[in-house]
Amino acid sequence: MLMDANSTTEAMASPISRRSLHEELAARLRDMIVEGALPAGRKVPERELCETFGVSRTPLREALKVLASEGLVTLNQNRGACVTALTRADLEEVFPIMGALEALSGSLACARMSDAEIEAVAALHDQMVRSFEAGDRPTYFKLNQAIHRAILLGSGNATLGATHQMLAGRIHRARYMANDDAARWRAAIEEHEHILAALQSRNGPRLAAILSDHLRNKLASVMRHFTED
Repeated sequence: MLMDANSTTEAMASPISRRSLHEELAARLRDMIVEGALPAGRKVPERELCETFGVSRTPLREALKVLASEGLVTLNQNRGACVTALTRADLEEVFPIMGALEALSGSLACARMSDAEIEAVAALHDQMVRSFEAGDRPTYFKLNQAIHRAILLGSGNATLGATHQMLAGRIHRARYMANDDAARWRAAIEEHEHILAALQSRNGPRLAAILSDHLRNKLASVMRHFTED
């Protein structure tokens, strides 16, 4: 029996479970890579992960393609996937570009974000501070990234957002590593206090400068702890 037009439209609008599954897998694997559960340079244990998550190879490999596009894994023909290793050259090349992009996003966001959107950033900031005080680094990091993402979206510039997204995966782990040092983690919180204040006062030039310095400080922190194989 053929579907009528309304039924067809409803079917097209319904979520596709397989897509949701591979996106969920990508999110979990991304966290495992960022937090070090899947170490850099190691082969991704596909069979073990399939058993752990109770999925088949197909959605897992779709998830790995997503992570490969972000630079978190490298796909090797007939040899599976490996977690991409960070190098000094990668960090020194990408961090300044990300700093410039985030500085521009901050400048634009001050002019374009609504009061409600800025209040939402302030709420995320408060949650992030509580995670810092609790010593909950994974939750802190997710909230931290949500703040930067909100400012990026608040810039209202799709090209800026797409360029940032293309590069972000390459230094995602490095941003997580940057707060390994307790003093640097506290300094990062103080920098975020200034980020929020500049956004709330809609001081674009100041927010741009703070965000650029924020990324520069992260790079310096990672470099102090970074050893290249």
